[in-house]
Amino acid sequence: MRLIRKTNFDFLAKKSIGMILSLILILGGLTSLIIKGGPHLSIDFTHGTVFQVQFNEVPEISQIRSKLEGNGFEGAEVIEFGNNRELLIKTSLLENIEEANSKLNSAFFGMEYEIRKVEMVHPKIGKELKKDAIYAITLALIGIMIYIWFRFDRYYALGSVVALLHDVFITVGIFSILNKEVDLSIIAALLTIVGYSLNDTIVVFDRIRENIHQYSKEKLESVVNLSLNETLSRTVITSVTTLVVVVVLLLFGGEVINNFAFALTAGVLVGTYSSLFVAAPVMVHLENKHNQKLVEN
Repeated sequence: MRLIRKTNFDFLAKKSIGMILSLILILGGLTSLIIKGGPHLSIDFTHGTVFQVQFNEVPEISQIRSKLEGNGFEGAEVIEFGNNRELLIKTSLLENIEEANSKLNSAFFGMEYEIRKVEMVHPKIGKELKKDAIYAITLALIGIMIYIWFRFDRYYALGSVVALLHDVFITVGIFSILNKEVDLSIIAALLTIVGYSLNDTIVVFDRIRENIHQYSKEKLESVVNLSLNETLSRTVITSVTTLVVVVVLLLFGGEVINNFAFALTAGVLVGTYSSLFVAAPVMVHLENKHNQKLVEN
């Protein structure tokens, strides 16, 4: 059953509007990144210490923050973890475990608590993780481009990679604008967004390739518009069902996975948009430019 009946939208006629919207979002994110000196990186990529602390009674987070700041943990991040008696405390301070425990004892004097876990990230490890995260995303994009190049052609490949870069830049830009922290879970979210967006783009490209053979006398723009309209129902259903899951995670998943769920929500929305208004128009532009050069020669 088709959720959306047969449509006849002229997607390529709206490519200028799409390009302007994309440029606004990308430039807004880049401006924010430049002003702030890059994304707000968690201690996963810098350095610091994470404490997992369980209290016997439900603590007030504002009071915990105040106690921590008064005992040398300036700028500590406190979030609920698992239940309302358990907290994750993230701080940029990097000390040995004995000194850290001593400071916590001073901060939480008179309170009954248990330190369940302590994780320390040294600057060298943080730099390696940052480098590995960049390599992971870069290699994923290169692998995707090679795959689509062989399955379709180089112009399809370039169109899909431009769309994927578009999705990643906008998502990272939104995080920068909202001053949200980027940790390892966000890198996982970005790779998930790349995979989700690519799957949607390949479905569209498959339909375009089928229709090019079926309507060989039609202009490429007409065939692409037809293909986008034919896959629109599938695109909308897939996006809506995926959004239902990630929005539930965003609203009810707790603070620990809130940023991860937010990244997925933004990525699904941007990825759906890019499959319709970025990947196909870029491919059409490159194909037409190539064909024009062949005619001139």
